Amino acid sequence: MKFAVIGGTGLIGSQVVRDLNAAGHEAVPHSLSTGVDVLTGQGVDAALAGADVVVNLTNSPTFDDASAAFFRTSMDHLLTAAQRAGVGHFVILSIVGTDQVPELDYYRAKTLQEDILKAGPVPYSIVRATQFMEFVDAVMSWTTDGDTVRLPRTPIQPIAAADVAATVAEVAAGSPLDGTLEVGGPDTYPLDELGRITLAFKGDERSVTVDDTAGMFAAAHGDVLTTKKGARIAPTHYTDWLK
Repeated sequence: MKFAVIGGTGLIGSQVVRDLNAAGHEAVPHSLSTGVDVLTGQGVDAALAGADVVVNLTNSPTFDDASAAFFRTSMDHLLTAAQRAGVGHFVILSIVGTDQVPELDYYRAKTLQEDILKAGPVPYSIVRATQFMEFVDAVMSWTTDGDTVRLPRTPIQPIAAADVAATVAEVAAGSPLDGTLEVGGPDTYPLDELGRITLAFKGDERSVTVDDTAGMFAAAHGDVLTTKKGARIAPTHYTDWLK
């Protein structure tokens, strides 16, 4: 099968392209750097021509209220082009719990993206993943004050980007789910504990203090950012990934 991977040069997209090609498919990466602009529509029709499946892994450049406009415009362009091209399967990557944290602009925007896809003209699959292991350092940087990292006790189920990409590739190569598959890592930690584990492994002398108002994940209450029954559990443990 032929796959058009939009956002195919990024962290997840490049690995999805690799995995699909390794499985014997033809996966072509598309992005701004290859002349495809999902906001203006430039290059979108050409990118989707002849594709059996579209995998949309583009992301908003901001996490604020402008992110909704990004997903609305990009999805409109991609779905219109997909229908014209006769694409039979449209896949997006979303976030576990995205519809459970309305306080966050970005999560509302990702929910909007899901809703647009569900209402669209192309059979679809949505893969919802938990937080990437690769982003833990960035999360800590948001709330670092000097030698102290302030983190809430929000339960986090970190997953390796490679495991996310493998799941997306597998779903894309299968029949449309016309639904959602959740995937998460094998272990769940309070975010403050995850921070301590990370700092200790790296020999970082910063300390972690619990602050349930700190950072974007403070808006997530209970276990909404962890997978529910029936989810796919990825194999990579965070402590192994750190090593």
